[in-house]
Amino acid sequence: MQNQVDQFLDYLATEKGYSDNTLAAYRNDLTQFTQYVVDQAGAENWVEVSQAQIVSYILHMKELEYASSTVARKVAAIKSYFHYLRDEGVVQNDPTLTLESPKVKKHLPKAISEEDVERLLAEPTQSDAPKALRDSALLETLYATGMRVTELVSLDVRDVDLQAGTIYCIGKGDRERVVPIYDHAAQVLSVYLAGGRPHLVRNKDEQALFLNHRGERLTRQGLWLIIKHYVDAIGIESEVTPHTLRHSFATHMLHGGAKLRDVQKLLGHANISTTQVYTQVTRDHLREAYNEAHPRA
Repeated sequence: MQNQVDQFLDYLATEKGYSDNTLAAYRNDLTQFTQYVVDQAGAENWVEVSQAQIVSYILHMKELEYASSTVARKVAAIKSYFHYLRDEGVVQNDPTLTLESPKVKKHLPKAISEEDVERLLAEPTQSDAPKALRDSALLETLYATGMRVTELVSLDVRDVDLQAGTIYCIGKGDRERVVPIYDHAAQVLSVYLAGGRPHLVRNKDEQALFLNHRGERLTRQGLWLIIKHYVDAIGIESEVTPHTLRHSFATHMLHGGAKLRDVQKLLGHANISTTQVYTQVTRDHLREAYNEAHPRA
């Protein structure tokens, strides 16, 4: 059964061009599901897997208190897999055909205040060491562009055009976009490229923009640890992740009067409905500010 899962993953990679991160998620989700139907249902092939067993697996995940978004993602992977098995003639009937997808609870994205962002961006500037110059540049870039974590760590030096004040990046679904950066962020990047990166790079052929202490491309985990270090240093009590700066970028842009369509393009959202959630965050922010200014209103 696992062999057919591997064939499906090869299909997604070669025919669909899915990214490594997406393939890893599919592999994890389908391997867990395969293990469940083998261990709990005694299935020996995919023809034996019924809708009742899939529903049982969904209930099993809920008992383990998986987030609704995680359950929905795993069910979507299972549906895609059975569609593939049907198209390949492995199964005649698709047990997921009438299976309803679990509803996902929508959580408003969390943003930190502009004051906290300023404190966070200022913290690395207390040192002129190569790593501090890198940290300052990556934090400024993350907040200036609203990039996703994967987009940021995937940047190469050639993707930055300091003269034009733009950064080229490839987002979800291999969608390309060019994002403008403000002058200060461009200046901080320039300082890092001139005085920070040359001290971190080990291999002259390395193209990555942001490097770790081994001179290799910075990872998502490495970026998270860097942000956590500075968040702890300035004493922000709320949870701050790399994605928090993306949320903050969008919220502050809209609060400053930017148009929704413009923010959508900057964030690389395929659907404007994804961007619209930030309008609710902005309204909540304004309501809180009003209540603080008018406590008896």
